[in-house]
Amino acid sequence: MATVAAGTPGALTGIRVLDFTFVMSGPYCTRLMADLGAEVIKIESKHGDLTRSRPPFRDGRSSYYASLNCGKRSIVLDLKSPEARDIVHDMVRQADVVVENFRPGVMKRLGLGYETLSEINPRLVYCSISGFGQGKSGDGKGAYAPTLHALSGFDDAMRGYQDDASRPPNTGIFVADVLGGSLAFGGIQAALVQRQRTGRGDLVDLSLLDSMVSLLVCEVGEAQFPEQPLHFVYKPTPARDGHLVVAPTTQDNFVALCRATGHPEWLEDERFATGRGRQVHWDAFLAELAKWALQHTAEECERILDAHQVPCSRYLNIGETMQLPVVKERGTMCEIDDGAGPFLVAGTPFRMANGNAGPRAHVPVLGADGPAILGELLGKDAAGIARLREAGVLGG
Repeated sequence: MATVAAGTPGALTGIRVLDFTFVMSGPYCTRLMADLGAEVIKIESKHGDLTRSRPPFRDGRSSYYASLNCGKRSIVLDLKSPEARDIVHDMVRQADVVVENFRPGVMKRLGLGYETLSEINPRLVYCSISGFGQGKSGDGKGAYAPTLHALSGFDDAMRGYQDDASRPPNTGIFVADVLGGSLAFGGIQAALVQRQRTGRGDLVDLSLLDSMVSLLVCEVGEAQFPEQPLHFVYKPTPARDGHLVVAPTTQDNFVALCRATGHPEWLEDERFATGRGRQVHWDAFLAELAKWALQHTAEECERILDAHQVPCSRYLNIGETMQLPVVKERGTMCEIDDGAGPFLVAGTPFRMANGNAGPRAHVPVLGADGPAILGELLGKDAAGIARLREAGVLGG
């Protein structure tokens, strides 16, 4: 996938988004919208999104920030200022979507809550992303991906699948943020479709905790019916120089595995011959599989099993994954330039035959688009913009 030039039409061209989000869940959601051609106006504080100060850096610019915010425009407004609030209200009249991920109640205190903005623009789709939704039960409790992984049962489930279950796993990948941002993106699209039928916008209330619980499909059932056996736990199989994972999920997969490894006797072994038998004796089966795999390198194992269409993979790091032929063929990685030189970011996870879905090339400098935005949307002249700067309403 090539980076899409700014202004290239996409499925969301003509949709204007006011983006009050920061760090990860909200910016991921709105970057997907920018990838589809929406005009995303990122409204930042004078210090900017926290990720502007997060590594890795090159020439003072954060690739973390750029990967989540490419394709957007940036304006700096002091939202505690009544005049800045009035500016936002005027922008809302010409907007389709507002996305925010402050703690519940913050936007309302700023005069920018759903009730207020939907009165100004009844067609507005307003999405609030928060740890626990917009109710009262989660008030006062911090909601960050690592804490939500723990609270949701996700970490406990992951611990239960490890050979050493003495402690919960470490957290380094923020699943809650990317998952929640993706689901918020979907909710916004549903609300926009509904608006076509009804003429009215809606409030999309996205809970990151709900998002994490939605991942635990099997575990939710097992919590209610614990007397039934657990599903398979796919463990690393050691090879001569590393590990691979093998996932013979169907009986046909298992038959193919037996042929690929040269062990047809497994088909006659009552412990392994049926899916139920393998479930009960899964560790014993994996021990037998390891005896075969240890005679080969992980790459050789994968090649042999692939030839028989047995689901499997070596364990790669992300740098190796980025070099895979399928990743290059699909264009999974896209080159952008944030002013400090070109680098790669993950592209839009889905493709559209006619929709030009992909990262836009522009990475906003903090507040640099403010004057143009105020001029284009609100008709502010140079003198008016200068006065807003002097008053501290407009930054950047």
